[in-house]
Parts: sequence; C-alpha cells; structure tokens
Amino acid sequence: MTIILNNGVEMPDLGFGVFQTPPEETVSSVAEALRVGYRLIDTAASYFNEREVGEGIRASGVDRSEVFVETKLWISDYGYDEALHSFDKSAGKLGVDQIDLLLLHQPLTADFEKTIGAYKALEKLLAEGKVRAIGVSNFMPDVLERLLAETEVVPAVNQVEVHPYFSQPEVQKADAQHGILTQAWSPMGGITSYRGDSTRSTFDDPVLGDIATAHGKTAAQVMLRWHLQQGRSAIPKSVNPERIAANFDVFDFELTGDELTRIDALDTGVRSGPDPDIITLENFHRDIPEA
Repeated sequence: MTIILNNGVEMPDLGFGVFQTPPEETVSSVAEALRVGYRLIDTAASYFNEREVGEGIRASGVDRSEVFVETKLWISDYGYDEALHSFDKSAGKLGVDQIDLLLLHQPLTADFEKTIGAYKALEKLLAEGKVRAIGVSNFMPDVLERLLAETEVVPAVNQVEVHPYFSQPEVQKADAQHGILTQAWSPMGGITSYRGDSTRSTFDDPVLGDIATAHGKTAAQVMLRWHLQQGRSAIPKSVNPERIAANFDVFDFELTGDELTRIDALDTGVRSGPDPDIITLENFHRDIPEA
C-alpha cells in the first residue's frame, strides 16, 4: 500500500525503522525487511547506522529504484550551509545519489533561525532533485506554523510519536490542515516499555488484546492496522526476523469503526519520548561523522 505525498511523490505507508538498532545488526535486519516486502526504510544521521542501512539495501538484492529511503538531519548540522553538507554526509554513507525523503529531526526552538536555515537548505536540495520530498519530525502545531510562515515548501511529512497511549490528535489535525502526512515513530508504543510508566504496556493492553483475538492477530499487528486505516504512515522496528515479518503481515484484515474508536479511547495524553521544546544544542549536541 502506498500514500501520495502533497508533492505527488508516492511513498509506502508501512516502513521499517532502525532507531537504536546497533550498526552490526542493521545490515541483516534491513536486508531481511526488504526480503519480507518492506520498501520504505527510515533512518537518521543521529542513529549512526546510515552506512549499514545502505549496505543492507545493497545486500538485499532489491533494486535501489524500488526502495524508498528516508533519513533525518540532526540539530548539530542545522543552519543553511551546514544542512547542505549534512545531506552530503548522509547520502555518502547511504551510498545513494538521491534521498527519497529528508526530514529535520527536531525543531531547534531555542535557535529557530538555524532551523529555518536548515529547512531552506532542504528546499534547495528538493529544487535540485537531490531529494524527492522534504519534511520535519517532532514539530508541534505552534512550531509548525512558525516554520510555514518563513519558508516556501509545505513539509510532506511530520514524523512524531504516535501510538494508542499517545496519539497527539492536535498534531494530527494541524498536519492534516496543511496536507502534511503524519508518520508515527514508536507506532506500537514500544517506547512506553522503557520510558514513562513501565507498569503499563500497549502490548499487554486488554482492549488491544480483545481486538487482536477477534481477528486472529497480535496486539502489535492491530496497532499497525489502526495507523494505516486512519491514514498515517508507520515505521515499526525490530531485529527479530519473526517480528519483522509479523509487522508486515497487516494487510489481510480490517478493523471496524467501533474497534478504531476503542483504540482511540486509550490515549492517555502522556508523552513517552522527549518533549521537543527541551531539545537544545547544549544538551543534545552530537557530532555527525563525515561520510
């Protein structure tokens, strides 16, 4: 299944993520994901595994033209010239001439001029055909409006934390109003297992369990189906071949309207990932190596 982005580019709705996947496991997991059928691979400069993602794509035997490659620039490389160079670093590590979707990983609200500069660099890369689509990640509605007021190209994607326990309806609404696709990171709420309330996990939720039983599926598969039916993109991650395959096996059933409503009602409004407003160069600086 694919989604048409606001600039006409076609993107798979279900992707494969490699956040916190060690470099030594990234090559095999990416190759396995592509073997199973994934065609969207999401990484980031700050994951420090872009090189291995590229190796995994080549090792899979799947032609580059069939793989949608998405990566993100880190705040340490914000600013116009810095972001242009960051593209070169990411493309070099990935071993590609063109990146399909390039995002700003976080808003740098304390130095928004650097954020604007970086996004204008993305606009230039888009105009030159070095990227096929551009977007943002972790942009809340107020910050998104600031970006839109000072730039020309509306982001194609806003990648944010979305799962049944934290669905960010206001963010999704703001994205939709501007024709921006909401893409879910931690789409199954795995982040709740090691941050936030460790006593409550989406994987053990009784509502999700009941719905899963009704369809002969797992809670994880139900959550991914929830995203897809509501028009979001989702990028689950795993290094386990069985789970990689199971997470892709979500196209042969459909949730009812009532089931979607029951899942929506699980929202706690509690963020598990970091608040985007606390991200600064002082506390989140990371040196991104050269290609």
